[in-house]
Amino acid sequence: MFRILFFEPRIAPNTGNAIRIAAVTGCELHLVEPLGFDLSEPKLRRAGLDYHDLAHVSVHADLDAAWAALEPRTVYAYTAHATRHHHEVAYAPGDVLLFGPEPTGLPPEVLADPRITEALRIPMLAGRRSLNLANSAAIVAYEAWRQNGFDGAL
Repeated sequence: MFRILFFEPRIAPNTGNAIRIAAVTGCELHLVEPLGFDLSEPKLRRAGLDYHDLAHVSVHADLDAAWAALEPRTVYAYTAHATRHHHEVAYAPGDVLLFGPEPTGLPPEVLADPRITEALRIPMLAGRRSLNLANSAAIVAYEAWRQNGFDGAL
């Protein structure tokens, strides 16, 4: 399945919601430290409801540790600064879907990482800064899953 990677997430409920997204889609969720919260925070647990045991979640000390663990072939980075849209690529199982922290997004040095295959954007109306992190991950994860026939879904 696909691998969602949050680089230094800051808001516990967004990560809790992403745990739920991972559980219902079969995606893995990978988190790069430092986190802006403790994984035991009530808001994180509440947002993830009872899905924590159904999701594969890994925490990595830094981005290099994440790359070493994931050994990615294809990495898509999501940023409001890209020109190509998220639905214009062909996703394959094992792809890494990389998202930046709230509220800044991915920093330039991460976007310049040679392991990133392509930077993509989710369409929005003009003049809007960004989408919620968990919502962005859901949009992309479901597009990737849809392209692959919703493998494993009811």
